[in-house]
Amino acid sequence: MDNKSGVGLASAFDRNIVVQALADSFKKLNPKTLVKNPVMFVVEVVAVVSTYVVAQSAIGHQPSSLSFDAQITVWLWITVLFANFAEAIAEGRGKAQAEALRKARAETFARKLENGKEVNVPATELSKDDIVVCEAGDVIPADGLVVEGIASVDESAITGESAPVIRESGEERNAVTGGTKVLSDRIVIRIIAEQGSTFMDKIISLVEGAKRQKTPNEIALTILLSALTIVFLLAVATFPPFMHYSGKASGISVNEYVSLPILDSLLVCLIPTTIGGLLSAIGISGMDRLIRKNVIATSGRAAEAAGDVDVLLLDKTGTITLGNRMASDFLPAPGIPVERLADAAQLSSIADETPEGRSIVILAKERYGMRAKEVRDVGATFIPFSAQTKMSGVEIPALDGLGPRSIRKGSGEAMKKFVTEIGKTFPQSVQKNLEEIARQGSTPLVVVENGEVLGIVQLKDIVKGGIKERFAQLRKMGIKTVMITGDNALTAAAIAAEAGVDDFIAEAKPEDKLARIRQEQASGHLVGMIGDGTNDAPALAQADVGIAMNSGTQAAREAGNMVDLDSNPTKLIEVVETGKKLLMTRGALTTFSIANDVSKYFAIIPAMTGALYAFGKPYGPLSALNIMKLGSPESAILSAVIFNAIIIILLVPLALKGVKYRPVGASAVLRRNLLVYGLGGIIAPFIGIKLIDILVNALRLV
Repeated sequence: MDNKSGVGLASAFDRNIVVQALADSFKKLNPKTLVKNPVMFVVEVVAVVSTYVVAQSAIGHQPSSLSFDAQITVWLWITVLFANFAEAIAEGRGKAQAEALRKARAETFARKLENGKEVNVPATELSKDDIVVCEAGDVIPADGLVVEGIASVDESAITGESAPVIRESGEERNAVTGGTKVLSDRIVIRIIAEQGSTFMDKIISLVEGAKRQKTPNEIALTILLSALTIVFLLAVATFPPFMHYSGKASGISVNEYVSLPILDSLLVCLIPTTIGGLLSAIGISGMDRLIRKNVIATSGRAAEAAGDVDVLLLDKTGTITLGNRMASDFLPAPGIPVERLADAAQLSSIADETPEGRSIVILAKERYGMRAKEVRDVGATFIPFSAQTKMSGVEIPALDGLGPRSIRKGSGEAMKKFVTEIGKTFPQSVQKNLEEIARQGSTPLVVVENGEVLGIVQLKDIVKGGIKERFAQLRKMGIKTVMITGDNALTAAAIAAEAGVDDFIAEAKPEDKLARIRQEQASGHLVGMIGDGTNDAPALAQADVGIAMNSGTQAAREAGNMVDLDSNPTKLIEVVETGKKLLMTRGALTTFSIANDVSKYFAIIPAMTGALYAFGKPYGPLSALNIMKLGSPESAILSAVIFNAIIIILLVPLALKGVKYRPVGASAVLRRNLLVYGLGGIIAPFIGIKLIDILVNALRLV
């Protein structure tokens, strides 16, 4: 999907992105910026303190520990820079794509209607409620609603899909997006967005991360990490008095082991710098992964909540089904030739411009070779459909020796009433067919000619391909699916069975959708809702995750906290997987970071207490903790600090790519995290610090 996506992101390690990220790493050293990450802010503060001590030593000509302290200081700054780089590289992908979108959005002129005349004006000068005209070849200048006409529109600039879509005046499919292109016909558009707040502006802002806010879980984890940092800061503050007391009691000088650079090293190795340095990158990458799937999340909260969704409500029409009922069969009444039924149904549908009407004409042509007759030329009168009569038809005068023909088609209930009122009998076999078709989830239209019931045209709302398998996947992920439809219970049950949903709500009104969402939320569930119509807007706004189809109405797009640019309801599985991947990545790296810190204690604590307890001859009682057999206290401290910095940069690819998601239960995920990232976090420092210690001693850096 990345290759075709209109907002697909560049490779994380593209040369230009890396170069820019390196520059941004230094810009992010600004304390006003870094204070948003408390853990790394503390590391920067201790790096500043250590730098001051080294500078004072250099000025005072105290070379004994200058080289060692300077190396410690350099690696403290590198630790901060690596954390900044992790965040900058994640942001860089979005910034690169945002720049590409800006360049692609070349200066466009609009044909604005003023006093009935077209005036060419720059698109940047358009205001809300301006009326513009777009014809074939024109780029739509800004977001708007089609108020007149119908046209084929190329939306590949935002969706990446080459197939054009139809946009027409009316309720459901009248929204157009600035930057897309009209391929045919002519439409009149009313602008609905002010400059700087168009849909494309929002996409650009979102992909470059300018408006990313921390999610509740991210905020909670930041508070936890800050609390741990304060605890370890207090612990380090008590270390010098303890060492001085022990040194005085033993008569051994310990001043060189409680210098500020060494205490800074201890603090930085104790606090959770690994997850602190990667936390922002994990959150940004979670949003990026959604964008690469052509889903725009208006907040990090929505992306995160998607990982916890356990109930999903889906609007049937246009979401589970294709949305347009299509003629699928002709079922004649007893004694009526099927060709006669098809002919009458086609004649009654010639003036019917709805998708259902067109499909009847096409089915009669394809199945029986019938071509629509030009009955308009012989004075035929068409009876349009009305909500009162629930039927439509045609009156054809006598032709070629044949008597006049009065044809009607409509719902079974309406046609039964119509036939009964003119004194005719409604066949029992046709009534049975009506009930059977309803049970199958289809819609029956009864055709009557001159009071005689000819039979039924079966209209079927086609379930989208592959959706049943998708719902089976959701079930494995522990997500309950609920279909919402205005159809009667029989039809709803049939479509629910065909689609494979777990539950359904029939004859649902907008308030019913809202009530069901509130009911599920009151029971402790996180609810996702997918919809595309204006009547879905209240439910989309109430849901924890509201995904609006880009092909839907403006009201739906504004109410949801996600927009699917592909208008593909099965995309929800990928959205949920992305949310879970975000949560799992954060959990895995947090586990690794904490386990990592535990191992580093075995390197730096024995090193700092070496003069008293661990190193020297004979070995002290804490020498048992020097299980890595590090060369000296200085090399142990330096190796721990170097490892602490390097591990951040080594984990950047994992933070950006994310931990692979598997549809398993929470307990299985926890066990895997503890085994892979917990145990791995303990083992990795032992190996890494030992290797660095060997290198440090080989190069005689201490």
